[in-house]
Amino acid sequence: MSRLFWRTLLAALPATVISASPPWSTNSTYLTNSTTCQAINYQIPGRVIARGTIGYDAAQGSYYSGQERELMPDCIFMPTTAEEVSRFVKTMAKREGRDTLFAIRSGGHTTWRGAANIDGGVTVDMRLMNQTVLSDDGKMASLGSGGRFHDVYHQLSPHNLTVMGGRVPSIGVGGFLSTGGMTFLSRKYGFACDNIYGYEIVLASGEVAYVTQASHPDLWLALKGGINNFGVITRFDVPTFSSDLMWYNLINYEYNDSVLAAQARAFSNFMEPARYDPGAMMGIFLNYAGGNFTVSDALWHINNVASPPVYDEFTKIPNQGGVAELASVADVVDTFGANILPTTSRAFQLDWSFRNAPADMYIKVIKIWEDRVKQLNDVKDIFIEFLLQPQSVTNGTNMYGLEPGRTDYAMMLMTATYGDARDDARVQATVTAIVNEQREVLRRHGLLIDFVYPNYADASQDPFKTWGAANVAKLQAASHKYDPHGVFQKKVPGGFKLFK
Repeated sequence: MSRLFWRTLLAALPATVISASPPWSTNSTYLTNSTTCQAINYQIPGRVIARGTIGYDAAQGSYYSGQERELMPDCIFMPTTAEEVSRFVKTMAKREGRDTLFAIRSGGHTTWRGAANIDGGVTVDMRLMNQTVLSDDGKMASLGSGGRFHDVYHQLSPHNLTVMGGRVPSIGVGGFLSTGGMTFLSRKYGFACDNIYGYEIVLASGEVAYVTQASHPDLWLALKGGINNFGVITRFDVPTFSSDLMWYNLINYEYNDSVLAAQARAFSNFMEPARYDPGAMMGIFLNYAGGNFTVSDALWHINNVASPPVYDEFTKIPNQGGVAELASVADVVDTFGANILPTTSRAFQLDWSFRNAPADMYIKVIKIWEDRVKQLNDVKDIFIEFLLQPQSVTNGTNMYGLEPGRTDYAMMLMTATYGDARDDARVQATVTAIVNEQREVLRRHGLLIDFVYPNYADASQDPFKTWGAANVAKLQAASHKYDPHGVFQKKVPGGFKLFK
């Protein structure tokens, strides 16, 4: 999203908030007789944006998917401090009724309906809490949960530092870090959530807590993948990493059987443990639009070395050229992100994980996609991306239940974008059928992993049930302890819930 957009939105806020001097009575009957939006504004003046205003429309329009944009909260609450969030949570916890439900929004990039927005009720829009503060020794950065990684990277770049963050500029800090986080550094250090030092969080009681491994070990671990089930995270304290320049290569190829076979061999070999390179992250992007197929590779390496040999098998495949450069993380993210639209009319995506496969297995999976995706050719503005990439090499400091240090785990992600809500059922059914067939092929050969990565998952996938019963029990125990009345289970319907 452009800086001009944010300046326009922020400039509009003072003129679009509900009046800070409420026209209704300020006596004790006010909190029970008013609407929830009025009650919040009374408790926290100047932070509530009403329907029908420029600020409201701008906030709604900035969600990535049409499914999220079409939801209409009664109002939007935009806090600037943890103390304001605390007062909000206390107000919401005491009130009853449909308008006391709320959603928590950071970047708004999740595709499915209700992930970070709500019909009626209140959307808590964290984007004014977007600070990036570097510690005195430069070893830690404190990130506001409403920040975007475009801004984080550019603020750290003059110090030759980076953090584990999104590979697309518009990705929000809060959603990315609370749900997992696959990054350029993930093959070396694991998921971004594996490495978070501490969390500032507003609990269901309204308490502002600072959660570390020493202070709250059970909650600290639960937050590493626990999403919005335990409170409103307002700040993440994360490690920084030295980063001068990194290698980025985006290569385009002709889509044909010869190229696909070479890609399959190269990826299978790349994922062999004996060839593991902790600095190398990549993705093979197979795309379908307008009846045509395309294929490209995005190759990233965190070291300041041009044309690293780990990618030789990919770069030697006959190709049509593309971007190849040493650049800062900030510039790489901007360049790569320029290929991705900031919003889409409709979107649907599914992800799944597996152990590295022989080359012929990748071809089988690709051919299932290639054959079935043509069924959607007449769908308005259809674009379907099938992404194959390595999975993070986790250090085990999360709730996922994956084997730590395993270097041969890979992930597939299928994303469909299209133009008309009337095609929702058809697109979702077709993509789901393709994915189920691909998963079954991997399952039959003992390669499928019962793990769903929540950052990419659809609401229908329920990641928690794939993380193991023991981990789910730990998450539920933390919820009972820190949210005994289930505020974040009952009043925050969006996101993946611990209790059904």
